Amino acid sequence: MVKISVFYPNSAGAKFDMNYYVRNHLPMVQKKLGAALKGVAAEQGVAGGSPGTAAPFIAIGHLMCDSIETFQSEFAPHAEAIMADVPNYTNVQPTIQISEVKL
Repeated sequence: MVKISVFYPNSAGAKFDMNYYVRNHLPMVQKKLGAALKGVAAEQGVAGGSPGTAAPFIAIGHLMCDSIETFQSEFAPHAEAIMADVPNYTNVQPTIQISEVKL
């Protein structure tokens, strides 16, 4: 199992429409990836590790798939449409990490 995590860094001027993300963007991704997508999660940053500090990420999205190959083969045909939707909910350049789930 792999987890594709999309981190949206928090910074001055960062904007993120969580309602759009969970009501429009992620459902579109779910529809396009279909049965290849085993799970999805959306997190909204609320605080950093020390009291009174801002969250380092304004939001984080997670997709779960059986393998990198499955994700890539299902995502590739829809990449342009999925990426074209990003400006509808954020002005932040995300960082993507694919991890192997161990537990």
